[in-house]
Amino acid sequence: MAILIDSDTTFIVQGITGREAVNLTRECLDYGAGARIVGGVTPGRLGREVHGVPVFDTVAQAVEHHGAPIDGSVVTVPPAFTRDAVFEALENGIKLVVIVTERIPRRDVAAMVELAGLRGARIIGPNCLGIIVPDVIKMGGIGGPAKNAAQAYTPGPIGVISRSGGMTTEMSSTLSAAGLGQSAAVSIGGDAIIGSTYAELMPLFAADPQTQGIVIYTEPGGRMEAELAAWTLAQEESRRLPIVAFMAGRFMDEMPGMSFGHAGTIVEGKEDTASEKITRLGNAGIQVAERIEDIPEMIGSAIAAHASAGNGAGAR
Repeated sequence: MAILIDSDTTFIVQGITGREAVNLTRECLDYGAGARIVGGVTPGRLGREVHGVPVFDTVAQAVEHHGAPIDGSVVTVPPAFTRDAVFEALENGIKLVVIVTERIPRRDVAAMVELAGLRGARIIGPNCLGIIVPDVIKMGGIGGPAKNAAQAYTPGPIGVISRSGGMTTEMSSTLSAAGLGQSAAVSIGGDAIIGSTYAELMPLFAADPQTQGIVIYTEPGGRMEAELAAWTLAQEESRRLPIVAFMAGRFMDEMPGMSFGHAGTIVEGKEDTASEKITRLGNAGIQVAERIEDIPEMIGSAIAAHASAGNGAGAR
């Protein structure tokens, strides 16, 4: 099993005729069992095809052509038009929206997330690479070309969540090399406002029988780690999934006001610093790795200890 997507998931690509989207579409079609991309949307391009995928002017046309509800959409349109594209997807019944686009105005992201909540939908991103279920399906550019994704991601018991798209693959590749495959990996995006946080995705992994542990990649800035720590502490001890985190940007504690990489890494107060986050995660029983290469042994040992205490997957 997995979370969010599986081999039956149908989705469209909004902005499909753009160069990035053309490549992304090919990658998804080639990976695993082959994604069920039932259409693409680019206004003014009705009647064209991209790698055999029909192109429509609107999401409504794509839904009508498919003849049934469409599960998801990958949004690759420019930032000025992303809000309208996401609203269009949500208003046409799409329940999972992966937003690849970056540099979207914060107020637009806030409006998209609010509407998704009202429509019972979920947003992954923005500024993300999407979701992958190893050897089955990927939705977005995560892992790159199919042959590269197949090398980095392997089926197994570890859920992966990362603010960095590249580090989603780096951590998964490190786990795979150690013989620890992934149940699913989600690149949640590095912007200050995103659609799905660690704490919001954790219940999905916790309910998945395949997932026995979680690895996360995080950075200074924002309050997502505090939410994750609170969620973890709220679970009965016997039902807590082992979690190992890697905290990037520790040097930023010595550089107040500094940000690096993602838009969400601006430290606005002491609670946002790497050291405070590490302490908070530790207090919640979440181990924090010093190096990426330490993660496989740490999560493997944590899963073994969890199982030996009688708290394996069957007890959840």
